[in-house]
Amino acid sequence: MKAWVIALLGLLLISSVKGGDISPPTIIPAPLKMTLGKGVFKVTENTRVFSDKGSQATANYLAERLRIVTGFPIQLAKGKFSSDDILITMRDANGSLGEEGYTLAVASNGVVIRATTASGSFQGVQSLLQLFPPQAFAKTKVEGVAWVLPVVQIEDQPRFKWRGMMLDVGRHFIPKDDVKRMIDAMALHKLNTFHWHLTEDQGWRIEIKKYPKLTEVGAWRASSPPYGDRNANDGQRHGGFYTQEEVREVVAYAAARHINIIPEIEMPGHAAAAIASYPEFGNTDVPGFSPRVVMRWGVQPYTFAPLEETFRFLEDVLTEVCALFPSKYIHIGGDEAPKTQWKQSAFAQEVMKREGLKTEEELQSWFIRRIGKFLESKNRHLIGWDEIQEGGLPKTATMMVWRDAKWAKHALALGNDVVMATTSHTYLDYYQAKPETEMARGNEFEAIGGFLPLEKVYSYNPAFVAENSAQEKQILGTQGQIWGEYVKDVNKAQYMAFPRVSALAEVAWTPQANRNYQDFLRRLPTHLQRLDQMGVKYFKPEPAE
Repeated sequence: MKAWVIALLGLLLISSVKGGDISPPTIIPAPLKMTLGKGVFKVTENTRVFSDKGSQATANYLAERLRIVTGFPIQLAKGKFSSDDILITMRDANGSLGEEGYTLAVASNGVVIRATTASGSFQGVQSLLQLFPPQAFAKTKVEGVAWVLPVVQIEDQPRFKWRGMMLDVGRHFIPKDDVKRMIDAMALHKLNTFHWHLTEDQGWRIEIKKYPKLTEVGAWRASSPPYGDRNANDGQRHGGFYTQEEVREVVAYAAARHINIIPEIEMPGHAAAAIASYPEFGNTDVPGFSPRVVMRWGVQPYTFAPLEETFRFLEDVLTEVCALFPSKYIHIGGDEAPKTQWKQSAFAQEVMKREGLKTEEELQSWFIRRIGKFLESKNRHLIGWDEIQEGGLPKTATMMVWRDAKWAKHALALGNDVVMATTSHTYLDYYQAKPETEMARGNEFEAIGGFLPLEKVYSYNPAFVAENSAQEKQILGTQGQIWGEYVKDVNKAQYMAFPRVSALAEVAWTPQANRNYQDFLRRLPTHLQRLDQMGVKYFKPEPAE
């Protein structure tokens, strides 16, 4: 019998809570250390949540969640901690567990979470909530549930400091409130990095006050390919963008869940929407120059011109972006930038001659280095896709590896940090069942191609490219990519993401030696019930998948 069926049968045997019986913990991602005791802790109408000053926000988050689902008047309290209460504190926390580590102790007469930071205590609360029945993640009060926790001791910390998800809203705009839904699901999985892909050939999605045409023109296209026919047009105007006020709202929402948002502003390629808005920043002297917001998928020829006017424009854009996003990292793309226009442009060739550049790849690296220096002047750090190394990798850049491990090895040898985001294990726009199976369900299940099942995602080891312990420290972590060509709304985004993000979260958090796919499958059915309670529209694995 397939492992998935075995796991499901196991869930059915242990899912009911009667008297003192309680299901074994099913936390995802799996903690570093966990010791199960005897007995339970029961939340009642008298339960209070205590905290010290540094843990108040986390305590409020937990109390509000418990109020919603239990209907109990869970109070935030100060003073003497007593039985039947929950304490979240930085006092006597284990500093060796790092900034996001925590300890969680559940006894029959109380619960204590200790962490050195608010981020650590928040991760502890995510584990605490997963010890409850799945209804702890419901949106309203749930009747008939025994709100009990198993007696347990947990000591936990993440393997990697970068645990993320990328959402492409350039191809298809996803409204602000739906982005928040994705962030909520990330928090459940202890992910801490939301990579927001905001600009594309097919759409510019962020308000830039100094350049209003970026959203007046660049945020809209006349048509898109429909599901099921990549070479057709649906004839429907598509677009949208986030105002700066909305961006601030989403950034604050994520920060409250200890998730850092990294904006991506693509350059020098994937720039057709920007150049359609302001043609003067494109290579205007090339044959057939006629930019527009692109209506088809695939790599487009339009690149920014390497001119002073263009750099002033990009620096103005990045200045506004930096004011909106407190992130240390600013992603500048750098991928799939065709060199055809630069080869044809007399202006670009003159820049190459003046700067002593032999190839257009060197011109791109020169372009990237200049943007990197500007970001450094803003106390920010440049990160880009692995093409940024093709003409020479800037010394201070962080490289996001999507194509092949050899690029990661090259960057590590040079001393650069990397984030592992390879197509082989992290491209969540690939089919998760066999393509013929998915397409038989309907055209709306179309994906870009490929085949990336759950087990393969779980098998990933982002550190496999490291040749020594020093290089392993240069690997910041990993993230899943949800590219948007075939993701028209948040429901499709969730369907493509989960439960593969659940697997990738365990890859990023749990030590390699502690991971076990069969045990993950044991825990997954209960975890899917949590996603049900949250309203997440996930892919339902079948026995053969």
